[in-house]
Amino acid sequence: MANEQDTAQHADAGTYDFAEIEAKWLPVWDELEPFRAGRPGDTRPRKYVLDMFPYPSGDLHMGHAEAFGFGDISARYWRHQGFDVLHPIGWDSFGLPAENAAIKRGADPREWTYANIEQQKRSFRRYAPSFDWSRELHTSDPEYYKWNQWLFLKMYEKGIAYRKAGNVNWCPVDQTVLANEQVVDGHCERCGAVVTKKALTQWYFRVTDYADRLVDDLNQLEGKWPHKVLSMQRNWIGRSSGADVEFEIEGRDERVAVFTTRPDTLYGATFMVVAADSELAAELADGASEEVQRRFGDYLESVRAETDIERLATDKPKSGVFLERYAVNPLNGERLPIWASDYVLADYGHGAIMAVPAHDQRDLDFARAFDLPVRVVVDTNQPVTGVIPVIPLDEDGNPYLPDDLPPLDPASTGLALTGDGRLINSGPLDGLSKAKAIHRAVEVLAERGTGRAAKNYRLRDWLISRQRFWGTPIPIIHCAECGEVPVPEQDLPVRLPEAAGLDLSPKGASPLGAAEDWVNVACPNCGGAARRDSDTMDTFVDSSWYFLRYLNATDDARAFDPAEAERWAPVDQYVGGVEHAILHLMYARFVTKVLFDLGYLGFTEPFTSLLNQGMVLMDGSKMSKSKGNLVEFASELNQHGTDALRVTLAFAGPPEDDIDWADVSPVGSAKFLARAWRISGEVTSSPDVEWKGGDPALRRLTHRLLADAPGLAEAYKFNVIVARLMELVNATRKTIDQGPGAGDPAVREAAEVTAMILDLFAPYTAEDMWARLGYEPTIALVPWRKPDRALLVEESVTAILQVDGKVRDRLEVSPRVSAEELERLARESASVQRAIGDREVVNVIVRAPKLVNIATRG
Repeated sequence: MANEQDTAQHADAGTYDFAEIEAKWLPVWDELEPFRAGRPGDTRPRKYVLDMFPYPSGDLHMGHAEAFGFGDISARYWRHQGFDVLHPIGWDSFGLPAENAAIKRGADPREWTYANIEQQKRSFRRYAPSFDWSRELHTSDPEYYKWNQWLFLKMYEKGIAYRKAGNVNWCPVDQTVLANEQVVDGHCERCGAVVTKKALTQWYFRVTDYADRLVDDLNQLEGKWPHKVLSMQRNWIGRSSGADVEFEIEGRDERVAVFTTRPDTLYGATFMVVAADSELAAELADGASEEVQRRFGDYLESVRAETDIERLATDKPKSGVFLERYAVNPLNGERLPIWASDYVLADYGHGAIMAVPAHDQRDLDFARAFDLPVRVVVDTNQPVTGVIPVIPLDEDGNPYLPDDLPPLDPASTGLALTGDGRLINSGPLDGLSKAKAIHRAVEVLAERGTGRAAKNYRLRDWLISRQRFWGTPIPIIHCAECGEVPVPEQDLPVRLPEAAGLDLSPKGASPLGAAEDWVNVACPNCGGAARRDSDTMDTFVDSSWYFLRYLNATDDARAFDPAEAERWAPVDQYVGGVEHAILHLMYARFVTKVLFDLGYLGFTEPFTSLLNQGMVLMDGSKMSKSKGNLVEFASELNQHGTDALRVTLAFAGPPEDDIDWADVSPVGSAKFLARAWRISGEVTSSPDVEWKGGDPALRRLTHRLLADAPGLAEAYKFNVIVARLMELVNATRKTIDQGPGAGDPAVREAAEVTAMILDLFAPYTAEDMWARLGYEPTIALVPWRKPDRALLVEESVTAILQVDGKVRDRLEVSPRVSAEELERLARESASVQRAIGDREVVNVIVRAPKLVNIATRG
């Protein structure tokens, strides 16, 4: 009779219609604004969860669905844990893609950008991430970029923002300069064009002044950021220790400093190489013969056509020009010929190296190409630990090596000796290990006033100026009398002019320079005729501090309130793609440290914890229209519904792994949601029912999930939580269909817990379940239920009994069973006894309470 009643209730539970449920609850959430953070009088502890904000290049795509789904799981989880969660949204809306798209369409970048924002906003609202929409921002709004300009001026005052001439990365397609970080394998990271070098005067931020802190402060993030990202940051900064060694140049008053990580090998230096495109090379060539000047000029032209990647390629034949000048080795006084070559970069160290060909492969390749001397100064055959051996010398004072050791002759073998060993041919350094020789060499250099300990970095200052229209104008006015004049703060923002009438096509100079009414102004100092700086800022400036603007998104008086930063920041949980592991994260860390030094912030790292999601693929490849494997976000929503899409992405695997859409099943997710939803309509007990009398097995499963889910959520094991929810829904269904029935208090308890946890993944379904269970909205603010610890104690566990590794029986035993008792029970098992037969028991392994394995022979 009970089964017939339950079947009728099941039939009356209704049909799961995701479109109807979405249409029902979205207006309710709009009215209630349950995700508005920082309301007056709210005393809950605070948590800041942030997604890397989107670029408005079109409608949302599957990558957005994944990234913002994971961010929303975290935001919803912490609300259930009793926190007032700040989870804002905005758009990174300046930049080249918008400008290029507008040029292609003959449109205004503003119109194109804001139309895309509206489209993405509609899609976001349907996708239901729990954003605080009251803090929405767009970096292309004057109300936002005013504070980019304010930040620039603060850094200009401190000398952190500066302008200089130099060879910069130039994209010939986008017709603009690029920061080092925006050049990927010699190509523009935006359009893929081969990047060249161009001599220009540009604006920079002194990131290198913060290089040590950018490296050292990564220690704060160990275990909180992915190890891969920390390694990428350290490698990009590329800190190395060594010495600055000063070489005299014959005929030149000023010494040339060379950075080297191996000052111990100075006695092995046989020539010097300067970067062909450096100012030093040009200066030295000017003093050479006309023939050398001609050859150098031709060589320089060829070097400028190469990318840095090409110049540093190990398989590239070495080339160069002898400049007819000599340097003097500061340790032994030897004259070293100076060559210009492309394998040294102008922006590495000081743009010059001391060449030690015996112990550096590139130097050796160059020496062999031009028949230059090769001198071994590190004996890699000698041990570097233990007692320092006595080195026998021949009559000329050179080390004598036993006949049974291979000859140390890189000049003949073509292989540099790069291993560790003892110093030879090095005067006072002979016999010392590498570490001791480096220390002693630096001491000698310091004593003679020709060198000092130093550090070098791969990191270069951040080039921020761009020759394009759609970006933040640089707030500097150029006056013939006063020079560079900052725009007074009260005159900010310096607004972009209207695009109408301007030719925005890339042409090598900013289109703003042609906006005569905009660019021609009076100097704020002297009142004379002056011109605005016509370049705009790199859009990574916009995203370097946006997380702070969310704290006071509508404040016209300041960029952000330091008191609000003290309450909310740094960001507790940051979610976004690993493609931003260097550029965005490095710049945000830098700007945070600058603001700390200026007294605006009390912390030095912007993002406490970082989650990088994988990619969404199709048939093993990145989705693209050209490959014909594009899965459209909007069509998936229309076909399966928001909740099914979100559950599918969460269930597919660990967030950091790639997801192949061909291998997942939104249809299966929709069926699971329908099963859960139907249960909420079948519950017959009232909300105030006493749960303790319910089915103990179902209650144990419910409370185990309540206990385990927080740890799983905080470890980003969202797929495991979904799997456990499916298990709970199936168990609840079994209790309803096979007894005790839908009226069992344990069924209501399980349904309520299912709805609460399901809110992390499927907010529409969870909200509707909550209403069907008799509660007012919104479930998103329901405190996490506390598990009953008594129900977490297992009454029994299943022990596996094996004979020679094969399962022969299973026993239900106490979780506290002793090893001796478990072995006795195993030996008494009839199935185990049959498997042993007359064979001899040679070993018994017991892993109480879950395993016994009996090994036999004979």
